[in-house]
Amino acid sequence: MSTGKSFFFVGIGGSGMMPLAMILAGQGATVAGSDRSLDQDRLPAKFDQLRAMGIALFPQDGSGITSADQIVIASAAIEATVPDMIAADRVGATRMSRAQLLSDLFNAAPQAIGVAGTSGKSTVTGMIGWMLQALGRNPTVMNGAVMKNFAHADAPFASSLVGAGDLFVSEVDESDGSIALYQPAVAVLNNVSLDHKSLDELRALFADFIGRAGHAIVNIDNPDADALAAALPADRATRFSIERAADLQAIFIEEKPFGVDFMVTEADLIVEVTLQVPGRHNVANALAAIGAVRAVGVSLHDAASALAGFAGLKRRFDLVGQVNDIAVIDDFGHNPDKIAATLETLHAFAGRLLILFQPHGYGPLKVMRHELVASLVAHMAPDDLLVLPDPVYHGGTVTREVTSADIIADIAATGRHARHIPLREQAAAWLVDQARPGDRIIVMGARDDTLSQLAADMVTALASRG
Repeated sequence: MSTGKSFFFVGIGGSGMMPLAMILAGQGATVAGSDRSLDQDRLPAKFDQLRAMGIALFPQDGSGITSADQIVIASAAIEATVPDMIAADRVGATRMSRAQLLSDLFNAAPQAIGVAGTSGKSTVTGMIGWMLQALGRNPTVMNGAVMKNFAHADAPFASSLVGAGDLFVSEVDESDGSIALYQPAVAVLNNVSLDHKSLDELRALFADFIGRAGHAIVNIDNPDADALAAALPADRATRFSIERAADLQAIFIEEKPFGVDFMVTEADLIVEVTLQVPGRHNVANALAAIGAVRAVGVSLHDAASALAGFAGLKRRFDLVGQVNDIAVIDDFGHNPDKIAATLETLHAFAGRLLILFQPHGYGPLKVMRHELVASLVAHMAPDDLLVLPDPVYHGGTVTREVTSADIIADIAATGRHARHIPLREQAAAWLVDQARPGDRIIVMGARDDTLSQLAADMVTALASRG
C-alpha cells in the first residue's frame, strides 16, 4: 500500500514513529520527517541512521511540507501550532495519525500478529520477531523498542524489521484507544492493569481486540485477562500461565541475575527454555511469544530453540556497565506493573537498589499517583534509595497538577528513603555518590531515549571515583 507514496513524519524520532518510517522506507515509499530532538541536536546517531536509509530530514519549521501529495503523519505530542502542521493545512496535505497508518499496514498483511497488554508488549513483540526471523519466516516487525538482535554499528536504533514474508508483527497501543483499528489473525494479551485509561475502558478495548482475532494468546495469571479469555471459544484461545495448569505452562523456573531457565509444557510435550533476559515476568513474556508463533505453525521445539538466541531489548533491564561491583541498569519501567516487575527481578538477588525514576509526563503522574506510590513502596527494601527528578518535558502546554515532589512526599511518608532532585543530572550524581560495592543502580523512565546516555554517564562517573 505504500510503494510510490510520499510520507512526512512530524516527530520522526519518536519510539513509535521511527520504526514505522523505516518500514515504509524499506517498502519503497518516499519518506521524510522532522523532529524537535533533531533541531536541538539530541541523539544525532538516531537521525544519522534515518538519513542512511534515504530518509530526508528537515527542521520543524514547515519547510519540508510543500505538496498536497504528501501524507503527513504527526505524533500525539505535536500541537496544531507547530509550523509543520500549519504548513500541512496550507498546502492541503492529507493527514493521518500514526495509528491509522500502522493499522492499515497491519490489516493488509496476510498474517498479522498483534501484541497487546499494559506491560510487556515490546519484549513479546521482539521475541516473536526474533523467533520468526531465526526460523526463516522473514517477518516485518514493528516495535517500540530497539531489538538487540537486529541492532549493529550502522543501525543502532533497530526498532523495526522489513521482511518479504506474509507475517506482520506489531505491538498495538491501548492508551489512545487505537487498538480498536486492528484486525489481528493472532492476538496476544499479556495483562490488563491501570496505565493511561480506567480498568473498565481497558477491559472493553482488550475484549474487543481478542474477540476480533482468529486466535488469541492470553495470560490467565492476570485476573482480568483470564476473565476475557473465558468468553472465547476454547478452540480460539491459547491460555498460558506460570502459576497453574494451562495450554502453555512454565514449570521448574530457575532465576539467574541476567537470565532465567524453565520448562514449558504443552499437552504431553515438555521442552526446556533458556532465556538471556531475567525475571519471572519474562517467563510469562516468553510463553506469550511461544503461543503466538505456535499459532502460525512453528513447532514447540523450534520455538524454544530460537528463543534461546533472543538477546533482549535496549532499555529493558539493560545492563549498561559494572564498576567496582556496582551495576548500572537501564530500564523502561514507568507504570506500576513495569516498575514492580523490574524491582522484583532485582530483589530476587542480594544487594541494595539505588533507583532513579524519571516520570514520563505530568498527566500520567496524575492518573497513576496512588498506584505508582503503592508499587514503589511495596517493592522497595528498607535500605533502597529512590530519587525522582522532574518529569520529562519536550515542549508544549501541560498541566502540572501532580509533580515528582508530590510522589516523593507520599513515599517518604511511609518511611522509605526517597527524595526529589529536580534536575536529573544532579539526581544521577547524588546516586553515584551514594553507591557502594554490591549496589545496583537502576535508571527508569519512558518517552526519553537520552536516559540511556544518562545511565552510561553514571558508569563513567563511577569509574572516575577510583
